[in-house]
Amino acid sequence: MMGPQEQLQIIRQEIIACERCPRLRRYCEEVARIKRRAYRDWDYWAKPVPSFGDPHAQVLVVGLAPAAHGGNRTGRVFTGDRSGDFLYRALYQCGFASQPESYSRDDGLTLSNVYVAACVRCAPPDNKPTVQEFRNCRPYLERELDALLNLRVVVALGKLAFDIYLGILKDRGVIRSRAPFSFGHNLQHRTAPDQPWLVSSYHPSQQNTSTGKLTEKMLRDVFLRVTRLLGNPARGGSGQGE
Repeated sequence: MMGPQEQLQIIRQEIIACERCPRLRRYCEEVARIKRRAYRDWDYWAKPVPSFGDPHAQVLVVGLAPAAHGGNRTGRVFTGDRSGDFLYRALYQCGFASQPESYSRDDGLTLSNVYVAACVRCAPPDNKPTVQEFRNCRPYLERELDALLNLRVVVALGKLAFDIYLGILKDRGVIRSRAPFSFGHNLQHRTAPDQPWLVSSYHPSQQNTSTGKLTEKMLRDVFLRVTRLLGNPARGGSGQGE
């Protein structure tokens, strides 16, 4: 029987080779061809972006999708854009990452006890995947949930990731409805006694961070909450709501 590392590696390779969403594949390749002036010397990844992290993780972080000039350029989820700057800095400050920033898939960053995934693995135009594109990609996330045998906390970055995860639980018969679970920043939810805690957070998109809707402290507080749920001592800060 394969262990988590082997299972996740198979899923990773299937994601990289995926062609389920022609619109997204065309867009990612077009972005890589045109490039952004600041990255004209980069060889863009331009393929579906696999998940990244510790195969024995107790914590799964789920975002929306790679950025056109972020993950679609670097080949690693939440790497090379402002969202990743916020996320990996918070993970580093809470002891989950080896360094506070990530700019390339070869920059030496390692994650401890955390696995980072997305609902959609290709960069979508205007950051808006279609309903069918979410459906096409969801089986990868479901298989990752099954492969992460030590999972105790799921962190949903943004309401779309929150709803996708709850939709998986509903379809599996874990919950009857998504209605009892309200999205908000730094809230924790117990979906079922034998299921991981679900912690919701605003997404560290540039729209949220540039307007102050999400600050570095607010995101750090999310992962301090996670450390408490895991039974580890928090390093200061406080959560908002329960």
